Amino acid sequence: VSQNTIENYNHYLDRFFEFAGDIPPSQINLELIKKYRLHLSRWIDPATKQPLKRNTQNYFMIALRSFLKYLSRVDVASLPPEKVELGEVEDSPLKFLENDDLLILLAAPDLTTPDGLRDKAILETLFSTGLRVSELASLNRDTINFERREFPIIGKGGKQRIVFLSEDAAATIQKYLELRHDPYKPLFIRFQGRQAPADDGESMRLTTRSIERTVEKYVKQVGLTVKATPHTLRHSFATDLLVNGADI
Repeated sequence: VSQNTIENYNHYLDRFFEFAGDIPPSQINLELIKKYRLHLSRWIDPATKQPLKRNTQNYFMIALRSFLKYLSRVDVASLPPEKVELGEVEDSPLKFLENDDLLILLAAPDLTTPDGLRDKAILETLFSTGLRVSELASLNRDTINFERREFPIIGKGGKQRIVFLSEDAAATIQKYLELRHDPYKPLFIRFQGRQAPADDGESMRLTTRSIERTVEKYVKQVGLTVKATPHTLRHSFATDLLVNGADI
């Protein structure tokens, strides 16, 4: 699984262990699960003052169920994983941008600044490749073949695939790289804060959260009615392919 999945499951399981306390696996039973569900439904995020969404509560239960599957696999007595059921959630409508909105968003960054050119490259790459935000953040500048407009990416489960860039995306990335005079390995870097050349500039790499905030900034700036995210651009990429005749 991906590093993000490992970190998320660790977070979800930590919450359960904090709730359950120092107990042996044999004491994980339906009564404890029931109390844990109630705990999750009543929990309020101290930062947002909002309760957990129903689908987020399910993520906690999915992680717990995976842990119970592991216990079963290594012959440790505990609650059978199939006993942990998930709550029902409403299907979220599939969000994607119409062509006019997409063009407005792609034209939003100020190309006279390094940040703006980088952000334009981010938006163009997200739409032209359908990359997950974690995949985009992991890109290195030396992996892109501009002649063929392609690069390899390691996706979920460690599987490698070849990803293709549009002419616009490739041209924008090249312009962005031309203004950089640093030796840093990451493709998308921050321009603010302390410079950190050690480890090929790894600490200069934009995080997934930074990229999400970048997209959010331009969505608000141009006043889109759709609350678009990097994942919305991924759906828009897929929708654009289908509209233009690609096989599902």
